[in-house]
Amino acid sequence: MRAMGPRSSCLELLRSHHAAGRHLVVGLDTVVSRIPEAVSPGSEPWRRVVEFNAQIIEATADLVCAYKPNSAFYEALGQGGFQALRETILAVRAMAPGVPVILDAKRADIGSTNEGYVAAAFDALLADAITVHPYLGAEALKPFLARGEKMIFVLARTSNPGAGEFQDLLSDGVPLYRQVARAVATDWNQRGNCALVVGATYPQELERVREDVPPKLPILVPGVGAQGGSLEDVVAIHTKAGSTSFLINASRSVLYASSGEDFAAAARAEAQNLAAGIKAASNAS
Repeated sequence: MRAMGPRSSCLELLRSHHAAGRHLVVGLDTVVSRIPEAVSPGSEPWRRVVEFNAQIIEATADLVCAYKPNSAFYEALGQGGFQALRETILAVRAMAPGVPVILDAKRADIGSTNEGYVAAAFDALLADAITVHPYLGAEALKPFLARGEKMIFVLARTSNPGAGEFQDLLSDGVPLYRQVARAVATDWNQRGNCALVVGATYPQELERVREDVPPKLPILVPGVGAQGGSLEDVVAIHTKAGSTSFLINASRSVLYASSGEDFAAAARAEAQNLAAGIKAASNAS
């Protein structure tokens, strides 16, 4: 597969989907052991991942605002992992050409190392966006922030149980995660390509962040479904703030909706249920 022609900026792509009421992100966090036996039996594991992902993409392309492969699941494949990730992104380009890909890699290092991460994510893999850690500050993240056509999703309040160990520490009387969110929305966002990550498992913190940043600044919200976050809470918080700039991620519940030959149809049905839930919550708010 080859990459398609000229690409709109990630922000433009997202805004188009949000205007159409699409807010679902499917996380392509594919584990080989959970791929149905009927998918490319006898092939190398990385090729089975690509074929499985392609069928998920084809089944859900009209329902989502983004796809989000987590690089860890591809790196675990060894030599073929990078190829599997790139071919997965190319499959999105081919079958869902207006849908951006968020590479969930959570990168962060000194600036020169980040230049390598940028080249890998955006030039070699062709991702439209990436997740990053804020701990090293804006100076170190300049290679990411300089790519104005891409989106840089900065971790603010993560969805894991131990997230508050550092993220809740007070800085000038304000929790650190809110300081991060405010800095990202103002000082870091000179090219208008910054976004945030806030977990659905912490609705009060999500509400605070949504109040702290402009309504048009996108927030990626993991943690709905298997982690116990409430889809209805996420939608209500954004509706209250007058914002449609939210992305609700679901991974395992969609990918593994069925372990049989009907896995793609089952994935579509689950994605339809989630999309319908988002729409219903929006109408009720």
